[in-house]
Amino acid sequence: MFDTSKQEKINAFDPSQPGLADQSIFGLPFTADESEIVIIPVPWEVTVSYGAGASEGPEAILDASFQVDLHHQEFPELWKLGMYLDLNEQTDQWAEDSAKYKELAQPIIEALEGGQVVAENPALQSDLDKINEVCRNLHDQVRERTLYWMSQGKKVALLGGDHSTPLGYYEALATKHDHFGILHLDAHMDLRIAYEGFEYSHASIMYNALKIPQISKVVQVGIRDFCEQEAEIAVKDRVVVHTDRDLKAETFTGMNWDQQCDNIIAALPQKVTISFDIDGMYPWYCPNTGTPVPGGFSFEQAAYLLSKLAASGKEIIGFDLVEVAPGEDDWDGNVGARMLFHMCGVLAKNNGLPVGNKLQFNRK
Repeated sequence: MFDTSKQEKINAFDPSQPGLADQSIFGLPFTADESEIVIIPVPWEVTVSYGAGASEGPEAILDASFQVDLHHQEFPELWKLGMYLDLNEQTDQWAEDSAKYKELAQPIIEALEGGQVVAENPALQSDLDKINEVCRNLHDQVRERTLYWMSQGKKVALLGGDHSTPLGYYEALATKHDHFGILHLDAHMDLRIAYEGFEYSHASIMYNALKIPQISKVVQVGIRDFCEQEAEIAVKDRVVVHTDRDLKAETFTGMNWDQQCDNIIAALPQKVTISFDIDGMYPWYCPNTGTPVPGGFSFEQAAYLLSKLAASGKEIIGFDLVEVAPGEDDWDGNVGARMLFHMCGVLAKNNGLPVGNKLQFNRK
């Protein structure tokens, strides 16, 4: 199954010990060529208008990943497949550009919050145009990087950054698949049109995604914050919305999460990519995420839904995990790393890769 050099690494590696900090994500010893899953980190948060730190999410998750126990109950042999974090000079440049243009964006945001019209200020309008251009360039680069790894036969995932980051990733998927849907876990609809003038705002990712003809449906889960404009788009366009309020109300009248997951999955087309904004969960899981909202779902609920999707007969073609922002401790990165590991397992199992059999323990 594995080539000789990789099998030798598997034989020599002890997954019961802490991960190797001088290796790739989760402390695994494999090169990119030896890894089945390549994760593209995009440390970007140019248009954030509230909480900051999402650009540091990939690094926080990487740091926390070395402490993740690799013997996952559901996917005990997942680690043998190899997961590789695609860190390179381009990643460093994205981080530098994010800091540079985020600073340029702040006066625009402050002007809007002060009631000014940006179009009436030539300097601010020029900066806004520049930011929109550099964000478009980022998405083009992400698309090309995704296509490169796909051409190498890899399963590719994206790790943000803010929620604007996967647009180029979706465009790459659209070159390989005639039609697919997005399972969107989030507190927000992200259907705003050029929020605060930023065409590629984190708050506009699903609006921009719907411009891609190959995306046939977006199924949203956990939504609890949206504006009138977003609600109108959701009703008119190809969006299915499971608000947190509706999901909780159903449980109050007797419906369980398993049944709700069936309804969510049934609305998806055959091919699906997953977009997981970490603020979809209860805020105590990732309290430093950029725009936390009361309510949400638990880590276990999210993992259950994704695992059930993997076993549903639908085809999972990718995923992104975004908006993890580190605080003063390792907690947010810790949660993000474990969700990332689970999502890698879901992707691998759904695509027929060997992840081992679920571990069953004595319970009596």
